[in-house]
Amino acid sequence: MEFTSNRKPYMDYIIIMIGITLLAIGLNMFFIPLDLVTGGVTGLAIIIKKLTQGIIPGGIEPWITNIIINIPLFLTAIFIKGKNFGGRSLFSTMFLSVALIYTSYLPAATNDILLGSVFGGALSGAGLGLVFSAYSTTGGTDLAASIIQHYIKHISVAQIMFLLDALIIISGYFIFGIEKAMYAIVAVFISAKVIDAILEGIHFSKAAFIISDYNEEISQEIMERLDRGVTGLQGSGKYSKKNKEVLLCVVSKKEIVKLKEIVREIDKSAFVIVADVKEVLGEGFIEYK
Repeated sequence: MEFTSNRKPYMDYIIIMIGITLLAIGLNMFFIPLDLVTGGVTGLAIIIKKLTQGIIPGGIEPWITNIIINIPLFLTAIFIKGKNFGGRSLFSTMFLSVALIYTSYLPAATNDILLGSVFGGALSGAGLGLVFSAYSTTGGTDLAASIIQHYIKHISVAQIMFLLDALIIISGYFIFGIEKAMYAIVAVFISAKVIDAILEGIHFSKAAFIISDYNEEISQEIMERLDRGVTGLQGSGKYSKKNKEVLLCVVSKKEIVKLKEIVREIDKSAFVIVADVKEVLGEGFIEYK
């Protein structure tokens, strides 16, 4: 699937190149030296490199595998979905092979497999997060899943991707052993968390829902002492059969303690729900550009 961005196109391509470079560094400095198979075409490339070392000195390089596998996938996708399919993703996929070449001269960062899993997962997650934020992908299993889903419509793309990546990680278990497979899962988990942080935001806040008989007093104090807006939502108590106004207020993490103190000072019997908010856009938080 191809998306559009409000940024100028060249900015998206710069972000893609930075992201792909981080991904390639994570692969060449951590995953490849430590034989960590983390799914996707890159994971498959690590397996192929290992299996072909007895045939070709050093084995088939991952950048070659990336091209050999992804070009037929893109040609198939274009045939099925049309020639306008996946322009940015095609660029990302081809640039990944280039990045794998110019980062291949970087030495392995560590021999400690735990450190490699953590830092490799963080680097690759940061890289993929940037690529996804520029409305692109790196081809591989998500592209293969999109093609398969075209013929098996009752299974979602996400389910097919999970199955393909699981098969690659399981293959890594048979080639490199269970310990490295478990560390690979750790790396995948960390990578997913970093991707989420980049795509969903790292500016965490707190949302407070307040139910009280003293809503006017509470909202007034919050607006004056915290300089935060308060929204009144209409609710209905199913047990009491009475209409209730629910106050909604979003504050920073350090302000939530003060907000609870304000509520407690005015109404000790107030019902307060505090929820995590990953990102807030608007006045007083992240301003729209």
